[in-house]
Amino acid sequence: MDDVLAGQGCAWVFEADSLRVRPEGAKVPKLVSELGERVIPYAAIAEVTLTAGKKGTVVLRVVPRRGADPVMTAAAGQLKEPADPWRLVLPAERETLADYYADELRAAIGDSGPVTRFMVEAPPVPRTFKGWDGAATFDGAAITFTWYWSVASTAKYSTGDQRFSVADLENVEWHAPEGTSGCLRLRVRGRQADPDPNKDPASVLFGLGWGATSKSLPFAAAVLAAIPAQDAPTLDAAPAAREVLRAPSGAEAAELIAKLGELRDAGLLSEEEFQTKKAELLSRM
Repeated sequence: MDDVLAGQGCAWVFEADSLRVRPEGAKVPKLVSELGERVIPYAAIAEVTLTAGKKGTVVLRVVPRRGADPVMTAAAGQLKEPADPWRLVLPAERETLADYYADELRAAIGDSGPVTRFMVEAPPVPRTFKGWDGAATFDGAAITFTWYWSVASTAKYSTGDQRFSVADLENVEWHAPEGTSGCLRLRVRGRQADPDPNKDPASVLFGLGWGATSKSLPFAAAVLAAIPAQDAPTLDAAPAAREVLRAPSGAEAAELIAKLGELRDAGLLSEEEFQTKKAELLSRM
C-alpha cells in the first residue's frame, strides 16, 4: 500500500516512482482544488524543503525542476507562498514524520537540472475564465476571446472576438492579478503586439475579482503545454518520466532506517510498517 501523508487541504501519496497530490479535507486551497489530483514523478523534483510554518505548523515542499511543470512555468515565480500547489502544511507535532518523508524524497532525486520538456501533466481542457474585459475559452486546439462591450477598449472591441490556434502561438504570458492589474497575453508568431495589453487583442485583462489565479493560471498552463514542442516546452515522453531513480547510498539508507526507528518508538509507525519500510530501503541499495 502507498504511504499517505495528510495535511491541510490536501494529501500526499508516495508511490513507487511519483508523488501524487490529492485535494482532501476542509479548506482546500483554490488553486489546488482547481488543478485536482496531480502527479509529479520523482525524476521531476529538483529540491525538497521542510520549514517552520505559521501557528504551530511545518511546511513540506517540493520544487519541480525548471521546465518540468507547466503550471509553475507559467507562474514564472509570481505565485505567493500560500498558493503554491506543491506544498503540504502539517501540524508541528508531525515534524519528525515530515522530516522522514523529506529525506525519502531527497534520496529519490537524481538530476535536478532544468528540462526541455514537461514531465508533469498539464491541467485538463476545456478551460474557461472570465477576465475584466473579456471571457477566455480553450478547447485544446484554439483559444477564443469574447469581449465585453461595456469595458473592452475600442482597439479590442473594434477587432471583434478573437480566435487563436495553438499552432500559431510561440508563447503565453501570465501576469498575476494584483489588485486591478494583470493579464493573460498570447504571443502570436510573426505578429508585433501592442505593448499595452489594454489595446492588444491577444490579451485579456484581469481586474478585482476577474481573472483569479485559480482560474487563469491553469488556463495559461494548459495553453503553454499545447504549444508545439519546437516552440515551447511540452509534456515529457513517458519513458523519460519513468527514468530510474537514484538508489540511496549506504549512509543515506542507514540514516533513513534510523529515522524510521524513531518514528516506530514514537508510536507513529507500527513494528510491521517499520520492517516493511526498512526492507524497501535495503532493496533499493
